[in-house]
Amino acid sequence: MAKHIVVIPGDGIGEEITESAVRVLQKIDEVCHIGLTFEKKPAGGTAYDLCGSPLPEDTIEAAKKADAILFGAVGGDKW
Repeated sequence: MAKHIVVIPGDGIGEEITESAVRVLQKIDEVCHIGLTFEKKPAGGTAYDLCGSPLPEDTIEAAKKADAILFGAVGGDKW
């Protein structure tokens, strides 16, 4: 019953939110033995700074293959 989750923190507070959510999910996984795996991918202004695109093709492809997507937030002072 293993599940792969793509984590897209986005910008600003999205990073903090997704980090906390992943920690909660890891604790749940420790108790329930689901077999959760996590893969972090960029989107939003952060992705634009890193890759020149707000939604890189790599992020899209990873999301399509995932069992679930954990999305933080996009936008912020700079964007």
